[in-house]
Amino acid sequence: MKDSILNFLRTHRPKRYDVKSLAKALDMQGSDAYKVLAKAVIALEDETRIIADDKNRYALIEDTPYTTGVLDVKDKGFAFLAIDDSDDDDIYIPKQKLAGAMNRDHVLVKVHASKLGFKKEGEVTRILKRHATTLVGIVIKKRRHHYLLSDDYGRSQEIRIPDDKLAGAKLNDKVATSIIRYPGEQPMAVKVDVILGPVGAPGVDVLSKILKYNIDPVFPEAVTQAATQFGRVTDKHLKNRTDLRHRRIVTIDGDDAKDFDDAVDITETEKGYVLGVHIADVAHYVQEDSILDKEARHRGTSIYLVDRVIPMLPEALSNDLCSLKPGQDRLTLTCEMHIDRKGTLQKTHLYESVIRSMRRLTYHETNLALEGDSDTCKKLGDLTDDLKRLKALAKILYDKRTRDGSIHFETEEPVVTLNEQGEAIAVELRPRGISEGIIEECMLIANQAVARFARQKRWPFIFRIHDVPKEEKLEKLLAMAHGLGFDVPRTELGFNHTALQKLLQEVENTASEKGVNLVMLRSMQKAVYSTDSIGHFGLAFKDYTHFTSPIRRYPDLLVHRLLKQFLFKREPDAKHDAKTARLLPELARHSSARERTAVDLEREVLDMKKAEYMSRYIGKTYTGTISSVTPFGLYVSLPNTVEGLIHISELIDDYYRFNEELLLLIGQNTRKTYRIGDRVKVKLTDVNIFDAEIDFTLIKEAS
Repeated sequence: MKDSILNFLRTHRPKRYDVKSLAKALDMQGSDAYKVLAKAVIALEDETRIIADDKNRYALIEDTPYTTGVLDVKDKGFAFLAIDDSDDDDIYIPKQKLAGAMNRDHVLVKVHASKLGFKKEGEVTRILKRHATTLVGIVIKKRRHHYLLSDDYGRSQEIRIPDDKLAGAKLNDKVATSIIRYPGEQPMAVKVDVILGPVGAPGVDVLSKILKYNIDPVFPEAVTQAATQFGRVTDKHLKNRTDLRHRRIVTIDGDDAKDFDDAVDITETEKGYVLGVHIADVAHYVQEDSILDKEARHRGTSIYLVDRVIPMLPEALSNDLCSLKPGQDRLTLTCEMHIDRKGTLQKTHLYESVIRSMRRLTYHETNLALEGDSDTCKKLGDLTDDLKRLKALAKILYDKRTRDGSIHFETEEPVVTLNEQGEAIAVELRPRGISEGIIEECMLIANQAVARFARQKRWPFIFRIHDVPKEEKLEKLLAMAHGLGFDVPRTELGFNHTALQKLLQEVENTASEKGVNLVMLRSMQKAVYSTDSIGHFGLAFKDYTHFTSPIRRYPDLLVHRLLKQFLFKREPDAKHDAKTARLLPELARHSSARERTAVDLEREVLDMKKAEYMSRYIGKTYTGTISSVTPFGLYVSLPNTVEGLIHISELIDDYYRFNEELLLLIGQNTRKTYRIGDRVKVKLTDVNIFDAEIDFTLIKEAS
């Protein structure tokens, strides 16, 4: 019934219909049929797929001024709405239009044009789902009562802690609390669950962020115990596995890596190369619907913070039994690929295997060998020749990706160094050598090969997809590029990979390079997990999945499980196959959501530690690059990736207006402009560490 209603409204858009009109149009005669229709209409309204106007006439939500999304409430009380399943610009929500909604609540919003320089503004009309059941903050006291100074809301939301709910917490303690009353006629109230420690104590700042995102940094005891029940690999585990322990297989990872989930080997043939990518067989240990599986599914991914890792699986698995340690027998899934000298994948062989890694190589050690360091080459022996073959193949694969349209963004990854007290004492760029690129190409081709194999077999599967950018965002990029003096070629089909590649080549080694890279990156849609293989725009792959990191990503574990189910299984199970096909779409959505949460937490902690580092240098001057232009000012990025704001009120030489099309500020009288990519000299004036707010004032444009 619901599909019939949706199809009818879709066919007759934008006209609105009340229930009586729908009944007539859909030939729902009689009281029983009318009740069925009315029930379906109510269900669709609850799902926010249709919206009623003030005359109870219904239309599809996309044909109304309403939308749904998740709130990001700022500490001054206003919010931005991230629209569901969309990369459109966030919608500004004034504080007085939140209707009691809180940070990360899922809400229905009525949208209208903004008067404040934002493209769109809105007001919350319904809270669809509360996100927060817990809040983290500082215990304060005023007017003889205790309150929570929330990390999410600051002083914009009054949150009472009844005296009998303090659980021993003292003033200025950082605490995690449960909400016992949401805001309404009475102020919000909470009870203290966990005392994290005094404000400023080592590690409390990061732990506060972790708990703010409702992430448990510790595994339940039962899960930890379950991970220790497995013995060493013995001959009984080798049945139906290909024994690769004689092959020259190695892992190549960072110096500080502990979970080695991928290993490689290579041979050269007359026609090209045979590349073996061997991935830890986590699915052998983490069985479907086991306590380990349920915990991994809930977490979705490992989370990498500046001072700790919150793994998806307990360390007994992630750092030991599933980690491809040198000299240890390990169960693996192997993707063996025959690749010609043009980089074309000719044949893929997927099978269960057992390996014994010959050596644990680091990126640094591999780079030395490839640079010809005699001591390293002597130490590695024949492995040096393998590394040279891997380097040659990686270049072939990279060049083919480039020819096919893969977009190579110039991104910089910061590394924060902490002292023993957990304080940031350095922020530097992570060095990247040839070895990191080699492993990246090996993993990309393996992920592509597995995805292509699954699509050709027409299995129910999990793919990693990246949709084409929206025309509106690319038009902004085009306008900005033209404003900078760069020509963006277009075809009759609009923008394509080649056009974007050409723009990146044109701006390379110019003052605009960083700015154009940033805007183009922001023009891209988010990569997500899906059961539909629509391709990966950024990589220019027709098929792509995540196969290579099952220790730290749940979708990769799912992919391994699907390979076992559909390729390696000994007996068909139609009932189980049907269940899998039914559950996969929701697992894909859940995995995408958990990934977004992890990325948000990682970024928030990283930005906080950057701010902590910068707080030592208030008053110092820097040269940076304008990385973003907004109606309220300029964001400036320093060479070490630290970013701060020059508020528009600091630009006192003129009255500046925001040009949204060209992404610049322009002086009303002087016509002076500030745009992305401009180099400027700034002075650091203020830092809010916990909220990662860094303020600059402009000194002058850099030469």
